[in-house]
Amino acid sequence: MDIDFYFPIFNFRNITDFHIIGLKSIQPLNTENNILDTLKQLFGDNLSILEDQIDVDIQSEYFEYSRNFDDDFDVDDVIRKRENIFHKHISEEDKKNMFIQLASTGSVEAFRTIEKYINDPSQNLHDWAKLALQESRLLLESKFLDENQVLITTGLGGKGLRIRYFVVFIRRGGKIFNQFQEDLIRKEAGFVLKRNSGILEKIIVEGEICKITSLIPIYVSVRQMFDELVKECNQFGNFLFRNFLITNMKVLTTDEIREFISVHFNQLD
Repeated sequence: MDIDFYFPIFNFRNITDFHIIGLKSIQPLNTENNILDTLKQLFGDNLSILEDQIDVDIQSEYFEYSRNFDDDFDVDDVIRKRENIFHKHISEEDKKNMFIQLASTGSVEAFRTIEKYINDPSQNLHDWAKLALQESRLLLESKFLDENQVLITTGLGGKGLRIRYFVVFIRRGGKIFNQFQEDLIRKEAGFVLKRNSGILEKIIVEGEICKITSLIPIYVSVRQMFDELVKECNQFGNFLFRNFLITNMKVLTTDEIREFISVHFNQLD
């Protein structure tokens, strides 16, 4: 399962997995502290986050295509044939290459064509097209503003300069959460997120598992924030494991969470 899990005590893996798209430069960034400072040092203030939730396998495939793409092509010819991406007889593989070419032209015509494709429900490859649209937009903005624009992407997307995270807290002893504990987590989650300019989107409690989806500013130490939440809750009965699962790659299913717990149960603290 290619997901980032984080155990504060055992430092299992870094919690963040970003892809940075800046013009034709696409690179992964794995870091935990001072993320915004690091990005500003590299790219200045021209940062934006992909809002769409796009499967990480699709993102990886797109980035690999773009990274290895041969940009020696006739731009005018690509623009002239841009409507071919709507044709049913064109294979998906050829369309993927066409999207990469269109995104690389830095033209308004290409941008509008990709946008039109995304708005057509009869078409496939919508997620692929969304990534191409963002790259096309990036190039246009860089050209018009004469400044490099940078897009940060994660599997769960985000909004503004906030990244979406999926977090799982686990009840000690395999017991189900009672109403007081559930209400306490909701209250403390709201407090800690508000204090850090985050947004609580959803809390779901299933037995011994509490799942939280939230938007958190890129400059916030996510590890420290959720460590604080666990500490505050545990003042009322020490009912949460200090270890928690966190990812910005995908929303985990209950089966995936319980499978992970069963494998790592003896490591939980």
